[in-house]
Amino acid sequence: MKKYLLTLLIIVNLFASEQRIITLSPSLNEIVFALGSGKDIVANTQYCNYPEESKNIPKVGGYASISLEKMLKAKPTLVLAQNYDEQLLVNLKKLNLNYHSFKTDNLKSIKTTIKSVAKLVGKQQKAQELTSNIDKKLKELSNIVTNKKILIVISPRKELNKSIYVTGNNLYFNDIINASGNKNAYKSKSLAQPVVNVEKIIHMNPDIIILLAPYIHDNKISFKQLKKPWRKLPVKASKNDNIYIIDKEYAGIPSHRIVYFMEDFKEILVNVRDK
Repeated sequence: MKKYLLTLLIIVNLFASEQRIITLSPSLNEIVFALGSGKDIVANTQYCNYPEESKNIPKVGGYASISLEKMLKAKPTLVLAQNYDEQLLVNLKKLNLNYHSFKTDNLKSIKTTIKSVAKLVGKQQKAQELTSNIDKKLKELSNIVTNKKILIVISPRKELNKSIYVTGNNLYFNDIINASGNKNAYKSKSLAQPVVNVEKIIHMNPDIIILLAPYIHDNKISFKQLKKPWRKLPVKASKNDNIYIIDKEYAGIPSHRIVYFMEDFKEILVNVRDK
């Protein structure tokens, strides 16, 4: 009798732990997979393409085109969303869906999100591994080179036009730069996406410029072509040949994979030091 009750209890717990998860951003999708619960994702968005199996999961739309009808058809028990789409969150509440929203802009919020999602899916131990790895990689950046002004450019083009997107002071890039003993060349208290022009970049005079260009190969642009206009700028980075490109998509995804960006960032700092 005891053996029968024990078996029944195990079966009940297994069914109780099953989730039907919808992830509404690439970062949350990656985190769920990293925690070991990717098999429970029944829908995600069209930009959720990592890991590879994410591409075959039914899609419910893009960043600004989430289909509530498709979400309901997926019959989710748990919906994971970012905090920036307030109207979407209002709609999820109206539909009485079990949703949780997260902020993933700086390192602290990314680690908090990993731990919070882990509690929802029962994978706290794995979350500890992921966040500890982030802390470990961050420490490895310290004092390779110091007091350098670093400018990180988002999706640069072959020509330097009036609208150049750079990373501000409220994102994880800024945290990583500061942890390395250096400083962001761009300074502002504004939370808005920074947009600068060539004159502003010359005024900042960065020591190191890092171009985040994950789609460079899709656009058939070579590293040489992309660097060319930047090398002409009268700034320290161009004079000392300290212009670098990171062409990996993970660099712009605020998930556990920021550790890979840290590894690339470390290589750049070592290269600058050893010149």
